[in-house]
Amino acid sequence: MVCHWVEKALARHREELAGEHPWGDAGQLGLAILFGVVWTVDTLFLHYTTFLNRYVPSAVRLPLAFVFICASGYLAQRGILIMFGERGKEGKVIEKDVYSLVRHPIYLGEILLYVGFLVFSLSLAAAVVWFAVIAFLHHISRYEERLLLERFGGAYEEYRREVPMWIPRLWEC
Repeated sequence: MVCHWVEKALARHREELAGEHPWGDAGQLGLAILFGVVWTVDTLFLHYTTFLNRYVPSAVRLPLAFVFICASGYLAQRGILIMFGERGKEGKVIEKDVYSLVRHPIYLGEILLYVGFLVFSLSLAAAVVWFAVIAFLHHISRYEERLLLERFGGAYEEYRREVPMWIPRLWEC
């Protein structure tokens, strides 16, 4: 029963989107589980790579982690609402709201969520997994951008020139 559900979930195709990497959802889930396990075991039990906590006080780490997690939630929520809401079903390049800051706000939100957890615990072991997450998200983003170029052509190419992939140009806002 569960295997059938997973197979169906991996095989689904969303008609309203230009396309997704075939392993995008499964890869993100697998890496999230790996990060969660490594972070939990290192932070709460073994403390092998959390020695930096001695040098950075909780009074600094906790508010900073909170800021990253809030930014993560904002980007992901806005991106999802736009992508899967009414505005995302028009069949054109989305250039408004968080999509005017970065081309992949949902993935950036995911990265910032991990950063929030890393700042909270300063787990170097979890940071290694975080780098794997970034590499994976970059890979699937490139794949999805190729699909968007095929679907929208020059309009998406112009959007790519104007909007950064990952790091917002906040000084231009």
